[in-house]
Amino acid sequence: MGTHALDRDLTELAASARAALVREIDASGAWVGDPVWREAFEAVPRHLFVPYYYVGVVGGYERRWGESPDPRTREKWLRGAYADAPLATRLRDGELVSSSSQPSLMAMMLTALRVRDGDRILEIGAGTGYNAALLAHRLGDDRVTTVDLEPEITESARRHLAAAGYHPAVVTGDGARGAPERAPFDRIIATCTLSSVPVAWLAQCRPGARILSPLATGLIALTVRDAGHAEGRFLHTPAYFVPLRGASRHEEGFVEWDGVPRRARESELFRFLLTLTRDTLEPREAYALWEREGQPRRERYGITVSGEREWAWLDDPEGPYTWPLR
Repeated sequence: MGTHALDRDLTELAASARAALVREIDASGAWVGDPVWREAFEAVPRHLFVPYYYVGVVGGYERRWGESPDPRTREKWLRGAYADAPLATRLRDGELVSSSSQPSLMAMMLTALRVRDGDRILEIGAGTGYNAALLAHRLGDDRVTTVDLEPEITESARRHLAAAGYHPAVVTGDGARGAPERAPFDRIIATCTLSSVPVAWLAQCRPGARILSPLATGLIALTVRDAGHAEGRFLHTPAYFVPLRGASRHEEGFVEWDGVPRRARESELFRFLLTLTRDTLEPREAYALWEREGQPRRERYGITVSGEREWAWLDDPEGPYTWPLR
């Protein structure tokens, strides 16, 4: 088969695979209430943002790339690019440092961001540039800023975006500091896990702005009152992302499970509480609270930022169960 015929077949396959992905996201109900995101996922070609990625195999990772001389390998790469699954895109010493998130989770997060026409958006964590392209498709290039600490990541994101026909602002810098030169923002969305909400973000938001970010193993949605105050609750869904680089963060340590039954150790909701209260509660104390309060779901937890204070809480910001985050 000639090169042109092969490229034509891959283009047709990409269109078919993209349509199948949109149907899969449809079935998940991710964008209920804001179907305009469906148009963005239909239009933005994900494969242009993942010219290669890594698939876990026994003993490590296997690299799949779109320039392979083997047609079957290229087809496997293309089909994988449109799977509703996260794709590892950068490794360092065997550790994942960047990825393209699961598309249905991205769709859910974009819907939960409650974007309005004309909003200015800051994305923390440029990744491949795919999420910024979805935002730019919805709002226009001039309304979208994406920032990442690693020059290699921002350079490749900018290249991918241009290949797909999008040109939002791509900034190299510490995401914890935001992008003050591009402020003010109506929405901030992070695609990396935080240990606390950077105060700098609030100062770059308009009053009433919405911040959506992974924290602990959930997604927190905050409403900004002013430069020093924000508050909100966690969404229902679990979320696992690469940690924010540049800001100080907690490292995973040994967990002493003494006194915690196996069913709690294996419970995703208990692990969420344990991660959220890691500096305050020991596992045995967290388990006692979790049982006493009826094994609460994520939506009962929230976060408040007030001046230099930031704390997590269960049910009520001023209630009996509160835990400092910084």
